[in-house]
Amino acid sequence: MTKTYNVLFLCTGNSARSILGEAIMNAEGAGKFHAYSAGSRPAGDVNPYALALLKRLGHDVSDLRSKSWDEFALPDAPRMDFVFTVCDQAAAEECPFWPGQPMTAHWGLADPAAVRGSEAEITLAFSEAYRMLRQRISTFASLPIASLDRMSLKNRLDEIGRDAIPVSTE
Repeated sequence: MTKTYNVLFLCTGNSARSILGEAIMNAEGAGKFHAYSAGSRPAGDVNPYALALLKRLGHDVSDLRSKSWDEFALPDAPRMDFVFTVCDQAAAEECPFWPGQPMTAHWGLADPAAVRGSEAEITLAFSEAYRMLRQRISTFASLPIASLDRMSLKNRLDEIGRDAIPVSTE
């Protein structure tokens, strides 16, 4: 039996980037990973552009909601194996204690929800955030996690966050 790893994506508002990460990981890593998302100060609602993009790309959005990271620090919360911050503000905040000492990394991205402009410009910003997260998550999901020592894995996670990964030419 193969272990299923729990992954938590964190952002301040938990309305866009972390939500995208959760949806992508649950699709890309199905069977190997189970993803969640949360925020330090949740917005309360998932950004409509994030939802529209995910629906258009065939993701299940029925369970997506903006929630506090405090939910994942409770005794009955799922035990995380990996915690990724996807915004600089959340990365700088003091996080709750995560039981089990999960592996952490910062995968910062520009906030598509902060983009002001035309409908096309906003949609493009969300598409770009999705593309970057999908590339990082695909790279992460393909790592031989069980065979890597903790330091090698941590180095690889940091490289992924710095985009020091080969860019596909497909």
